[in-house]
Amino acid sequence: MVDYHAANQSYQYGPSSAGNGAGGGGSMGDYMAQEDDWDRDLLLDPAWEKQQRKTFTAWCNSHLRKAGTQIENIDEDFRDGLKLMLLLEVISGELDYYDSHNVNTRCQKICDQWDALGSLTHSRREALEKTEKQLETIDQLHLEYAKRAAPFNNWMESAMEDLQDMFIVHTIEEIEGLISAHDQFKSTLPDADREREAILAIHKEAQRIAESNHIKLSGSNPYTTVTPQIINSKWEKVQQLVPKRDHALLEEQSKQQSNEHLRRQFSSQANVVGPWIQNKMEEIGRISIEMNGTLEDQLSHLKQYERSIVDYKPNLDLLEQQHQLIQEALIFDNKHTNYTMEHLRVGWEQLLTTIARTINEVENQILTRDAKGISQEQMQEFRASFNHFDKDHGGALGPEEFKACLISLGYDVENDRQGDAEFNRIMSVVDPNHSGLVTFQAFIDFMSRETTDTDTADQVIASFKVLAGDKNFITAEELRRELPPDQAEYCIARMAPYQGPDAVPGALDYKSFSTALYGESDL
Repeated sequence: MVDYHAANQSYQYGPSSAGNGAGGGGSMGDYMAQEDDWDRDLLLDPAWEKQQRKTFTAWCNSHLRKAGTQIENIDEDFRDGLKLMLLLEVISGELDYYDSHNVNTRCQKICDQWDALGSLTHSRREALEKTEKQLETIDQLHLEYAKRAAPFNNWMESAMEDLQDMFIVHTIEEIEGLISAHDQFKSTLPDADREREAILAIHKEAQRIAESNHIKLSGSNPYTTVTPQIINSKWEKVQQLVPKRDHALLEEQSKQQSNEHLRRQFSSQANVVGPWIQNKMEEIGRISIEMNGTLEDQLSHLKQYERSIVDYKPNLDLLEQQHQLIQEALIFDNKHTNYTMEHLRVGWEQLLTTIARTINEVENQILTRDAKGISQEQMQEFRASFNHFDKDHGGALGPEEFKACLISLGYDVENDRQGDAEFNRIMSVVDPNHSGLVTFQAFIDFMSRETTDTDTADQVIASFKVLAGDKNFITAEELRRELPPDQAEYCIARMAPYQGPDAVPGALDYKSFSTALYGESDL
């Protein structure tokens, strides 16, 4: 056994050893100072340090091989203390240290504790790494949930807004377009439900991972505020709104079908009544300017037309009823007809006015003819001349047309001073109201004055005096008794009340009437 104490003592330096050394020179202090300089030089030499590390490493490995291990780097391999303890254990065994058993036992206990600590550390690391991976998985699931939940939530909000949106339509095409769009939306609901279930499955998977691994999550999804409860609540709202929207669209479709029926019903009637009114207007115009038959024949035809017009009134009444239904349904347009009720009303009133005016004109022409002794041939000549210059067949002549007519009849109304003066005189007679038009009645009055003897008015007065029994007035009863009904009514309607001293109730002034009929009065 090596005596380490003795060995250590042999290395102790003292004054005796310094004095007994060979060469005997220098003090111990000088030697130590010199030795410090050598050590400093050696420590500063990298090659020496490398060699020392290599030598010490080889020495350590010569002992550690007995324990089945070795070192490569002193700083790294001895850092945890495990191999250092093995080295001490081997050395202590080799030295046969008197307390080596306790040292070895203590060293083994330390090694066992170190191994246990290493196992715990490894287990802890594995547990932490596993938890880290699980948390990463949960985080990825949260992120995936947020990426899909946000657009799905926006889609549901937009869908709810559309399903509750008010709609205003006016035609079947418009409501059918809405129904088609709604059906297309409903066809996407199964895919939307699958997307909802997939999003909720992502959330459930994150919850499952956390619960199965006893991971307590800090709170809700950090990437979104859209929770599964919000998604389910809005989805239920969408599911409730869809049938309500179906019902509203079907109600509106039924309403628009009813409106379309009203439109077609009105248009089918209006498209018949409108042209009928227009045709009657044209036919009346043709009758008034035709020269076929006598004035009495024209009057008979016109009265037949008047009766047919009156008989046609129920058709307009039916249109009024249909129009009332359309107004109650708030229908403002009808693509099936160009006729409106207002247009038809105006056309009807114009038709009634035209037929009444035309009948009145023909009756006046008959009275004028009879009163002034104009023959049927002359009336036809007047009509032929008038129609010739009535280019637009409007039933009246403009100033230039009337002038051309007068010139054709031999009147001197050429464009000179005298001619203009004569024309202006004639225009003042035939158009006293300065309307710019000369009617056929005014034309007849003018031509009859020009072609009838100057005593025609007197002759008419004399005729009425005979009918009145030599009185200065005549009564309605006498006129109805002596004249045809239409002529009697015409005279009664136009004769002014007689104002003479011998007047009786209902007396009529036939003198002023005759003078006015002849053209010598404004009455």
